[in-house]
Amino acid sequence: MAADASTQELRGTLPESDYQFVKDTARGGTTEAQLGELAKEKALSPAIKSFGERMVADHGKIIEELQQIVARKGATLPTSLTRKENRELEKLQKLSGKDFDKAYADLMVKDHKKDLKEFQDAIKDLKDPDLRAFAQKTLATLEQHYGMAKQMHETVKSEK
Repeated sequence: MAADASTQELRGTLPESDYQFVKDTARGGTTEAQLGELAKEKALSPAIKSFGERMVADHGKIIEELQQIVARKGATLPTSLTRKENRELEKLQKLSGKDFDKAYADLMVKDHKKDLKEFQDAIKDLKDPDLRAFAQKTLATLEQHYGMAKQMHETVKSEK
């Protein structure tokens, strides 16, 4: 019973399904920003470093905007990542050089493809109009990211 109360407290007036989108978006954006920081530090390829900088900036803005929306709904963003997200970070932290570049580029293509699907579904399924507008607006940024990730991936493959 106590878990239900705390979940209700975290999601404020948002329906459970909308709050799941909020949690996934916040964690995904945080992960991509942290991975972007890693890319800025560890990448050999200028394309990877540049993409990492863009991820830090864009996902920082996305999370900030999401935070403002959910605060108005009495909800809070999660403060920790999932085990899977932490594993991805740890895996990339252990890599360096071309191994890092390849793994990061692969992950960014895969991750942004998944993000696009999640946001396209969310636009159809979200009940909260503010979150739906946020998803619609953010989808354009994620489409840019996906295109950039594919281009970066090709650049890294050709830098053998």
